[in-house]
Amino acid sequence: MCSLPVPREPLRRVAVTGGTHGNEMSGVYLARHWLQAPAELQRLSFSAVPVLANPAATAACRRYVDHDLNRAFTSSFLNSRPTPDDPYEVTRARELNQLLGPKASGRAFDFVLDLHNTTANMGTCLIAKSSHEVFAMHLCRHLQLQYPELSCQVFLYQRSGEESYNLDSVAKNGLALELGPQPQGVLRADIFSRMRTLVATVLDFIELFNQGAAFPAFEMEAYRPVGVVDFPRTDAGNLAGTVHPQLQDRDFQPLQPGAPIFQMFSGEDLLYDGESTVYPVFINEAAYYEKGIAFVQTEKFTFTVPAMPVLNPVPSPAS
Repeated sequence: MCSLPVPREPLRRVAVTGGTHGNEMSGVYLARHWLQAPAELQRLSFSAVPVLANPAATAACRRYVDHDLNRAFTSSFLNSRPTPDDPYEVTRARELNQLLGPKASGRAFDFVLDLHNTTANMGTCLIAKSSHEVFAMHLCRHLQLQYPELSCQVFLYQRSGEESYNLDSVAKNGLALELGPQPQGVLRADIFSRMRTLVATVLDFIELFNQGAAFPAFEMEAYRPVGVVDFPRTDAGNLAGTVHPQLQDRDFQPLQPGAPIFQMFSGEDLLYDGESTVYPVFINEAAYYEKGIAFVQTEKFTFTVPAMPVLNPVPSPAS
């Protein structure tokens, strides 16, 4: 996998997207607020553009209408010939690709921050494609240092050889904030406020970079997926059990071989039969029932993030 080029010019074109999933309410209402009052997104060297990513799903308070928008930014969807029968989210992905991209082009936005909520106990999770995204990794480190009480775990979703598929992958650089637990269709003041604060800090970091701050190399710890686990099911495909109380809400915590993972409706416990320790995430995520995923297995690893080049301080854009 090739390393993403490190920015050597100021980041001018920045977007903050909410409502990629229409029932994840922190991002929905922040995007709606900023569309009416965008001054909060302004910095000296740039002004971020607020975007309500999936208006139809947001209006219906549903994750999506026809297809998961955050899985629609692949070349097969973006580059195929449009037809009247295309799912709404595929059409919307092409529109967003034109607005924020085109993906993998020099005309794409410099940075996109995508806002999400999860019903799982993920806390403050920072989601990027891979460890090769140097700018995003420095941003994650900055958030960790600014908010040590939040932990700010880093989840790198892209497997080797896999094409990126989510909204922020349209931009030259991107990151997703995944905050939880928050029920679908519910707005919690504490998580809303935390997300708003984190967005401000992300924009402050971009401003620091644009103004020539130094960002030296460092070691980082992150989590990457190694597999998924479905619920136990009957022959008819119905659930035969649910997440065990000893696993529930233990996202990013080590799961040892032999530990209980499911509590069967018949009464017995189903144990983890893997040979090595894994770190489950998205445990009992409501949106993943339809995907056949009870939790995602990850491994924890450490890697070196190289320094970023120091830019010459830049003046404010001309008014």
